Amino acid sequence: MHQKQRKLETKDLHHYKSLVGKLPLLKKEIAKVIVGQEAAIDEILISLLAGGHCLLEGVPGLAKTLMVKTISEALDMKFKRIQFTPDLMPGDILGTEILEEDHETGKKFFKFNRGPIFANIVLADEINRTPPKTQAALLEAMQEYKVTYAGTNYDLPKPFLIIATQNPIEQAGTYPLPEAQLDRFLLYIKLGYPSESEELNVLKNTTGTSKPTLNSIMSDAEIIDLQHLTRQVHISEELIVKINKIVRSTRPANTTSAFVKEWSEWGAGPRAGQALVVCAKARAVLNERFSVIPEDIEALTYPILRHRIALNFRAEAAGISTDDVITDLLK
Repeated sequence: MHQKQRKLETKDLHHYKSLVGKLPLLKKEIAKVIVGQEAAIDEILISLLAGGHCLLEGVPGLAKTLMVKTISEALDMKFKRIQFTPDLMPGDILGTEILEEDHETGKKFFKFNRGPIFANIVLADEINRTPPKTQAALLEAMQEYKVTYAGTNYDLPKPFLIIATQNPIEQAGTYPLPEAQLDRFLLYIKLGYPSESEELNVLKNTTGTSKPTLNSIMSDAEIIDLQHLTRQVHISEELIVKINKIVRSTRPANTTSAFVKEWSEWGAGPRAGQALVVCAKARAVLNERFSVIPEDIEALTYPILRHRIALNFRAEAAGISTDDVITDLLK
């Protein structure tokens, strides 16, 4: 984020334009399987282009797992799904050392057996069903894009995206994510029910014998190129100032909003501003633009801030949500 923004070179433009032109085809391919949920799919792709991770929340039956698997197939990326359970251990995610023997010399040695975290897209299914000790196993991978085991660093494949899911209605036997880990997620995406027409299409298209064939639209190398492009997208000084004001206004000590002062315990940190800048750039790329517009910021303020604002006990008792706080700020 501190590197000077490099202006797009003419020799790069043709290559980048051809890659950006594939993004509508990618969304069309995903739509063969996933009916509706365009906003959630866009936000997952924005997270991928921005080089971050996302938390996906929705009630059972909204095709969260199918959505992530479909995106990975359309991108021709290695996909792994980890089912988080109360007895899951960090080694089940990261991998473990096994004792092997060299058949020629007879010497024994330890070999690191890589876990399911070593994939391009990792689905951490129902992440809040496992204790914090195991949840924390993802922290280094999410921040540093590597795994450290027995003092040795192992680089993760690139691009690398963790999509964690959680069920908002079931609280028995769950472990809420610590605030420090929540902040590592670039976006907090909420899935809603489909519209009546979308749900009708789901019933028609998924209860027969036909199964759509997915084509791979983009490779991992092309996604890495698009990630490089995302960082070069232009954003004006005026919009950066606007983002800074939005983030700072979430903090009770810095804000002029009576609503925030009344209901918030503490607000978003500087990482939220960084996330909003990079994700706004990624949304511009997804919409085939090389410059950020105010609409990019407004569309992403909710998924970027909703998990970075802590409400007080009175807000919870009154049924006030972080989305209500963000709505007041955007007014």
